[in-house]
This record gives sequence, C-alpha cells and structure tokens, in this order.
Amino acid sequence: MTTLQSIIDDFEYLDDWEDRYRYLIEIGKALPEMPEDERIEANKVKGCASQVWLVAGAEAGGDGDPVMAYRGDSDAHIVRGLVAIVLAATNGQRASSVEQLDENALLNQLGLGDHLTPQRANGLRSMVMRIKAHAAAARAAA
Repeated sequence: MTTLQSIIDDFEYLDDWEDRYRYLIEIGKALPEMPEDERIEANKVKGCASQVWLVAGAEAGGDGDPVMAYRGDSDAHIVRGLVAIVLAATNGQRASSVEQLDENALLNQLGLGDHLTPQRANGLRSMVMRIKAHAAAARAAA
C-alpha cells in the first residue's frame, strides 16, 4: 500500500487539480480489492453518496492504545482514491492518533480541499467519523 508521505510528495508535484484527480483515481485503482463477503450492509459507511465499505481491526499495543488496521473499498473511482488516502493516513497508527485525524487539513495539504463536491466531502467525513469510532472502541476495549 502507498504511504501517506509518498502520496503527499506526489501531490506536491501536481499543479493542476485535474492531474490531482487523475492521480487520486490511480491510487484508488491500486487499493486491494475487498472480498465480496466483506461488502455487506454492516460494513457500509452511511452518509456516502457512493457505496463505501470499511472493515476495521486492532492489534493490542500493550499500553491500552491499539494499532489500527483498516480495509476499505468504493464503487466510485474518485471516492476509492479518497478511501486509499484515508487508509494510508490511518493504517498502522495508534488508535489515539487515528482519533485525532483532521481530514480537512489532510485534504488541504493535498490541494483537494476546495475541489471536492459537497457530496464527496460529506462522504469523506462520514468515513473518517466511522474510522475514528472504530479507534475509540478499540481503545475502550483495550
């Protein structure tokens, strides 16, 4: 999987927002396919115009702050790229760090903040809220 820093570095070289959208689609295509048996209603993110599925896992960190692991997918190319970015920002991170994710700052850093449709921005917020909820639940269970 692509690292968040490599995505940020690549976006810095792209001046045109259309090139950034094309790159967003590329990183979405590189996202591993989610098995059909995980594309179920319980894994669907509510609040997204496109279909988005998210599966979370946590590994005990021994200090009450588990390491989070996420898998996600979408049926829309640009949204799948957004899923890939959020997963790059959260996979392998401590739950406490995931809970602090500022998706707006991340999108602005990538130069996408002003170019997402309101529907996509709302869907991204819904996905991040779900990821943060999983992180909070993992910390509470640790």
